[in-house]
Amino acid sequence: MSANAESGTKGSVLSSGVTTCGAGFPFLGIGFGLLVLWATLFHLTGNSTLGYIKSHSLFVWWYEVMSQSVRGHGLGALLDGEDALGWFIPLIVIGLLYWRFDDLKAIEKKPSWLGVVAIGFAVLLHICGFLVQQTRISIVAFFLGVYGITGLLWGRVWMKETLFIFALFLFCIPLSGASDVIAFPLRVWSTTLSVKIASGLFGLDIIQQGTLIFDSSGRYQYEVAPACGGIRSLTAIFVLSLCCGFIFFKSIWKKVLLVISALPLAVAGNVLRLLAIIFAAELAGQEAGASVHSSSIFSLLPYLPALIGFWILTYWLGDEIKRKENLK
Repeated sequence: MSANAESGTKGSVLSSGVTTCGAGFPFLGIGFGLLVLWATLFHLTGNSTLGYIKSHSLFVWWYEVMSQSVRGHGLGALLDGEDALGWFIPLIVIGLLYWRFDDLKAIEKKPSWLGVVAIGFAVLLHICGFLVQQTRISIVAFFLGVYGITGLLWGRVWMKETLFIFALFLFCIPLSGASDVIAFPLRVWSTTLSVKIASGLFGLDIIQQGTLIFDSSGRYQYEVAPACGGIRSLTAIFVLSLCCGFIFFKSIWKKVLLVISALPLAVAGNVLRLLAIIFAAELAGQEAGASVHSSSIFSLLPYLPALIGFWILTYWLGDEIKRKENLK
């Protein structure tokens, strides 16, 4: 095959792909123009906290806040921070949209005033965030506006089908110190449940003081620190619940039920890991428990209840999308 023929073949395939996408998703050109204007607004007037980060750009602020806590510690620290998942959310969203591309393409699409409402609310939300110097509110407004633009062009059914996938963008919001509001109750719940199970069910002689766990004989003691409180696993499990809901279900109530289950499953996972540390310390002392704590294998324990729980719920609630595909 000649170079010109090969180039022509590639061009025709690309042209066919663009035509097919355009047929299923009308007003792409208008949508792209609106997204550029929306992003420009937040680039020029997205941040008012100039005393901390001297840029009006929402995107510069986001990058600086996401990376400042690990700056100078290398890529490994960047991917290990409490906000690490935020770097990957856009890729996860793109991957999930591609996964459901045929279903989403088949949706009847027509302009809807609901998109205008979402955009209007996003504007008001951004104004509030700008005035009170809370840039995190403006991040929510930005993604809500993107969601509204797609709804404006493609309608109510599109907004319903993609609500949970756009909700993933909430995990792009950097928590930083704000995570303590969530992490502290999570630490207390996990510590209390672990001690009650270890002492009440297994008869171990251990004592709890706040988030401190120690043996009455003084052989070991552990502080459930913020980094060990389960905030990372909680975030990852919530993301997983949204992904599973988007992939497997069409009913809103089933998706909501899956998301609601994320919190107790995350707590159960953290309790499981704490119990593994306590049992190891009971058998071989402080160092054994510390080894379990630092083990990369045991660090996966918090995700085990979530994986099992989501599998059971998905099976119990029924795989609507797969069933629909089998009927075609």
